[in-house]
Amino acid sequence: MPSPADATIQALRTGHDDLAPFVAALSPEDLTRQSVATEWDVSQVVSHLGSGAVIGLEALESALEGRPTVADFNQGVWARWDAMSPAARQVGFDAANAALVKRYEDLDDATRTDLRIDLGFLPAPIDVRTAGNFRLSEFALHSWDVRATFDPAATVRAEAVEPLLDHIGMLLGWIGKPAALEGRTATVRVTTTGPDRTFGLAITDGVALVDAPDDADATLTLPAEAWLRLLTGRLRPEHTPAGVETTGSVDLDTLRRVFPGY
Repeated sequence: MPSPADATIQALRTGHDDLAPFVAALSPEDLTRQSVATEWDVSQVVSHLGSGAVIGLEALESALEGRPTVADFNQGVWARWDAMSPAARQVGFDAANAALVKRYEDLDDATRTDLRIDLGFLPAPIDVRTAGNFRLSEFALHSWDVRATFDPAATVRAEAVEPLLDHIGMLLGWIGKPAALEGRTATVRVTTTGPDRTFGLAITDGVALVDAPDDADATLTLPAEAWLRLLTGRLRPEHTPAGVETTGSVDLDTLRRVFPGY
């Protein structure tokens, strides 16, 4: 019987197989170019993905071995990758991320279903699917940061979109900024394509997904991958595809302020 984690693990594999050769082909000048993640150059985005893979693998191995993660492990990893040259980050990313993806792939069906992983920043250990989706969110969106630096029309890979649509809702309370409405409240009826979904976005004293409202204050229609990028501050005008439409009292610029990125 398939595990709920299977689609996430497959998306991690296809994402790696797509990004690794792209990164390997970057020139020294490309690596030091400012990325669309404006505080980082391209090598720093790659470094973030590489260090995150090392940290994710340690969390996975700790869970499999039934031991706590080594104290200050993350800080040591970040320091090591921060000290690397751009070329070393380029080489190190492939090996580090390949090791994490392979370890996920090697999990049998029972382990994919039953294992609980402590990521260190949540109140309790989580299942493999959820842990994998945290990594997939990081990987797919920062992969877009790398790609979009060289191609403004880049999109989030299709295999990652559906798993992340189900995952991103749990983050809205943290990433949404309702103060952008300047004291107003609103409900937005959101319709996505690829995959097709309809649901509600409630902006009150917080931000949350709700059932699709019949009497929404506004509507938003867009590709699902663009929805993911909107929520994470990556739907700037120069990166907004055709087919994004809004009506009503909450326009796209306002939604960009509600979701400025993190």
